[in-house]
Amino acid sequence: MIVLADVVDPNSRIADLIGLLYVLNNMFDGKADLYMLEKEMEVDLDELMPIVYTASMLGFVLFETGDLSITPLGKELIKSSIKTRKELIKKSLKDLEPFKTALKLEEFELDNLLEALQENGVQTFNSPTGRHDVELTLIEWGIYSGLLRKEGGSFVVKS
Repeated sequence: MIVLADVVDPNSRIADLIGLLYVLNNMFDGKADLYMLEKEMEVDLDELMPIVYTASMLGFVLFETGDLSITPLGKELIKSSIKTRKELIKKSLKDLEPFKTALKLEEFELDNLLEALQENGVQTFNSPTGRHDVELTLIEWGIYSGLLRKEGGSFVVKS
């Protein structure tokens, strides 16, 4: 069974999230057409879409019919201290994969997580680069936010 789960795009980065929110808030007064945003940020749509989708799933932007608008949570994120940013991201990750499954496992190695994701019908990391993609996502988002820590070859959910 294939499930269309809400997944942090493996090609999205926190720096891109912050940049997107800053440009949207400060240069477009909180709302922009995707085409205009693409031109202003000088990136291709293929590079922009992973962070747009991830930002939308995290609740930092609304993405509707080609328009992107920053949410109150997105405004809070860019106006906050680093510590508060990490907390906001950590809180937002809990309902997205691969973190939703990671939270259930509590402690895991990459292969265990990949197997659990597959059992849950999450197909995003079921590719030749899937192991690398999930590891990068766990480190980029999970460790940065303080949701996870790495111990040797394992990841552990922080309480």
